[in-house]
Amino acid sequence: MFLYLGMSVDVNNYVLIENEQDLKLFYEANREVNWLAFDTEFVGEKRFYTLLCLIQVATVNGYYLIDSLKVKDLTPFLQMVEDPNICKITHAGENDYRLLHTNFGTIPRHVFDTQVAAGFVGYKYPVSFSKLVEKEIGVFLRKGYTVSDWESRPFNAKQLKYALNDIIFLEELWQKLSNRLAKMQRSSWVVEEFQKMEQAEFYQTNPYREAFANSLILGLNPQEQVFLIRLYNWRREQAQRKDYSKEMILPAKYIGAIVRNMKSGKGSLLNHRRIPNKLIENNWQNFNALYQAKITEEEREVLRRIPIEVQDSQRDDTLLEMLHLIIKFTCQTQKVAPDLVLPRSSFKKMKADASYFDARILKGWRRELLGEKIISFLEQRERLDLILDDGQCSLVVKD
Repeated sequence: MFLYLGMSVDVNNYVLIENEQDLKLFYEANREVNWLAFDTEFVGEKRFYTLLCLIQVATVNGYYLIDSLKVKDLTPFLQMVEDPNICKITHAGENDYRLLHTNFGTIPRHVFDTQVAAGFVGYKYPVSFSKLVEKEIGVFLRKGYTVSDWESRPFNAKQLKYALNDIIFLEELWQKLSNRLAKMQRSSWVVEEFQKMEQAEFYQTNPYREAFANSLILGLNPQEQVFLIRLYNWRREQAQRKDYSKEMILPAKYIGAIVRNMKSGKGSLLNHRRIPNKLIENNWQNFNALYQAKITEEEREVLRRIPIEVQDSQRDDTLLEMLHLIIKFTCQTQKVAPDLVLPRSSFKKMKADASYFDARILKGWRRELLGEKIISFLEQRERLDLILDDGQCSLVVKD
């Protein structure tokens, strides 16, 4: 029994699944349930491939802990994740689904995420699981094994208690949040938002994301830009091959210095006081080959996709910040988390790159929430102006 401020939850009858036969029995007993709540425990440090260590599951039939280090074939569980007849309940489940997709190619169907749903009924996004449970159910969850060695076996009692904490309240949260969404007539909004996690495209990553995110790339010549891109790719490929973290292959803090000094040759890198000589001695041939290779047509196309640096304009920046505040105010008035509507990261991209636009804003529930006026401001943000007249302040689009 776990005690939470006078409330008890009986989880003594959980089933620990440690082999394929028991997993098949779990599947046979639960394949026709209408909901399944789950969470995962994993280890990502010092490795390229995140290691899935434990899967916690709750259904109408009870609680289950699947030891994914001992159960090598997780197909029965994965089939349930992909079953559109079973609602999968998670909290911040994007990471869990991404892990399952990366490791097994799984595409979830019929999902409900309590963290996302909470953002549509007045909570900030993201909201912690413990905060949501406390506010919605009145249960205070004690801090547990937030950092634990999930690779170690056998599990200890405190680990299992912590693991079960993550699933025993999910079904009740699902019911409560679903009822509130229905009363606010936002059920369709949430379903639309969940559908992105049911698309393979959602789990694809831009192979040039790290290079493009490095502000250094804007100040480099084409050869150096290509070298920066190649260096990130090489780091990722080596990490993947050895199943090491990328930082173990080449720490990110050295990448800028290597790129800036590469044109001066090996001696310049060896004399650089912030770059370890061992790193250069061990990798010089690779670095030099990446730097000297001719730019391909494919790479020239990639270079054309590098965001263009725009000149700072304090006036334009202020107008865009005002627009962002209007969007935040609109969201807060409607009790929808602003970061669900337009994440700050997307807004920063829109400020930095005039050609960038978060296409999600133009359709669906976001357009319905913001209204056509704000949408027009976003679409024509380069022509925004502010009119001050007799104490009245108006944001307009210039002719």
